[in-house]
Order: sequence, then C-alpha cells, then structure tokens
Amino acid sequence: MGARRPARERRRRNRARRPAAAEAALGDLPDAVLRIDRNRTVLDANPAAAALLGLAPVGQDLAGLLRDPGFTASVERALAAGGLHESAFTLHGETERSVRAIVRRVADGGPGEPAALVVLHDDTARRRLEQMRADFVANVSHELKTPLSSLIGFIETLRGPAAGDAEARQRFLEIMQEQAARMRRLVDDIMSLSRIELEEHQPPTGRVELLPILQNLMEALQVQAMKRRIAFRIERRVAADDRLAVIGERDQLIQVFQNLLDNAVKYGREGTAVVISVARASGDRLAAARDPRAAEAAEVAVIDQGDGIPAEHLSRLTERFYRVDRGRSRQLGGTGLGLAIVKHILNRHNGRLAIESKLGQGSRFTVFLPIAPAV
Repeated sequence: MGARRPARERRRRNRARRPAAAEAALGDLPDAVLRIDRNRTVLDANPAAAALLGLAPVGQDLAGLLRDPGFTASVERALAAGGLHESAFTLHGETERSVRAIVRRVADGGPGEPAALVVLHDDTARRRLEQMRADFVANVSHELKTPLSSLIGFIETLRGPAAGDAEARQRFLEIMQEQAARMRRLVDDIMSLSRIELEEHQPPTGRVELLPILQNLMEALQVQAMKRRIAFRIERRVAADDRLAVIGERDQLIQVFQNLLDNAVKYGREGTAVVISVARASGDRLAAARDPRAAEAAEVAVIDQGDGIPAEHLSRLTERFYRVDRGRSRQLGGTGLGLAIVKHILNRHNGRLAIESKLGQGSRFTVFLPIAPAV
C-alpha cells in the first residue's frame, strides 16, 4: 500500500505540471492561438494573438474581434458539428494582414470551459510573394510585348510596302536593332536577378578591394560619359594606401557600382560631374550599415547633378520595374531592374543602399559594406 502512494503522488504532480507546460508551449508558438467557449467568448490567448489583434482578447466575444462572415461561419460549424474548419480573411488595422484561420472543437465546453481552439496564421508574407510573382510575370510580358510588336510590324512592312525602299529599309533596320537590343538587356537583367536571388542566402567568402573596381569602371564608362559631357571625379577620404577591402564576390560588386554609375551618367544633366565619394563609415554613419557586428563599413557614394527624384518615389526605387518616369527610362535604355539587382546583391553581402535626393540638385546613392578583417 505504501509503495502505491508515491506512484499516485508522482502522477498527481505530473498532472499538475501539464497545464503549466501547455501554457509555456502555447506562449512559444509563432501563430496566434485562442481558446473559446461554446458562446464564442475568448477564455485564453497566447502573446502572438494579442500582437496580431492589437489588444488583449481574453473575455472578448470572438465575433466582435474578427468580423468576417466566412470566419464566423467556420467557427459555428466547428462548434456545432466538430471537425476541423478553415477560412481566410483580411484583418484591417494600421496595416492590412492576410490571415488563414483553423478552428477545431476540442470538447463540449460547459460554462466557462474550452469548446474550440482557433489558430490564426499570418499569411501576409506568402500572399505578398505570390502577388510579387504575378506582378513580375505581368511586367515582363508587358516589357517584352512592346519591342516584339514593333519588330513584327517592321518585318511585315519590309516584306510588303517597303520591300523595294532602300532608305526605309535602312531606317527600319536601325530601329529593329534598337528594339532587339532592348529585349536582350531585359532578358539579361532577368537572368541576372534570378541567379542573384538563388545565391542570396549564401554569404560570399572572397576578399575584394573596392577602389580598383571603381577606377576601372570610371575608365570603362568614360566614352558614354563624354557623349553627355559628364566628368567623373573621385573624392577619397581614406588613407592613400587604403584600398577599401570588403568580403564579397568581385563580379557582383562590379555589377552594383556599374549600375549606379551608369544611372548617374544617364540621369545627370549634361555638362555636370558625377562624384564618387569613398570613406570608412564610423559613428552615426556606421549605424547605417546593415551588419551590426561590423567594426567599420566601407561607404561609397555615387552623386549626380541631375533633376532629382521626388521624395514619394525614393522608398520604391529598388522594386522590380518601378520607374519614376517610364518614358524617359525606356528612352535611355533602362529595364527597370537595375536597382533591384543592386538591392539583392547588397543583401547577400550584408550591405545596404541609402538613397537621398533633392529636386533640381541631384541624387546620392550610398553603398555600405562591412570592411574585411585585416590580413
């Protein structure tokens, strides 16, 4: 008899510990979880539920918290017939959230007793990703459709009314070459962006010196700049022997600064200068770098003297296919993907892009990259 008492005591203590363990597990769940009674009053909620709903839900009527007919119907079905029921709805607030709800009856739920479990999963990120993919396909289709339609039209004209017109043929062939080159640039940028996104989770391991890259790019873009009477000027705020070494992949970092310098030449006013400022960021400027572990960051700014960019556009410039002036961008040969490529490369390199602009004065695109450890 005495041997049974310790065993019963252990079972009693275990039963007492289970609610505490369940509460701890509930609190650690990333999804919002609510327990409701048969009257749909919230009996319990984890911290994620309070964060999602923006208030303390315990004691509230679930129908008053989440006013969605589809969700209310799924709760009613679960309470009446049991089983598992799902619904999806939009939660309105400071920012709209897409929510997927799962409701399951857990007991009959006497007065004050749990009757059903409600799990609310924030589906906003997945929905936005799906929308981004759909928008990307639509944008690519639109960008390719225009030059394709132009090519088809000129080919038909050359095979028909202009078949014997040498002057028209030469003019049309030049336009067709421009349209084909535009399509090639677009396809190249799409492929480049896809490769970068595939590698974005793999941190680079090479050691790259930024100053030689910048010097080579200025020389490579010199002819393009001279056509618009634009001069390059480099401002070094580092020691003469400091080549600003960072951990990175050389080809991708070349792509970053080539895109920024190319844009500066395209959008700068004729007869002005493009300034490349290089420094080591520290203090408040270091806080702008992406990696909080970095003791120092390379700070490379590309500064043009163009028309500037309205403030409302700045936060969207790195979105795919986003353009401030679509007509001018296409005229200058832009694909709308250059700054998106820059952003994803910098994400992989644990870097950051800061954009500042003043109308009528120009724009400043600053790249921050963690400095490589000394060798």
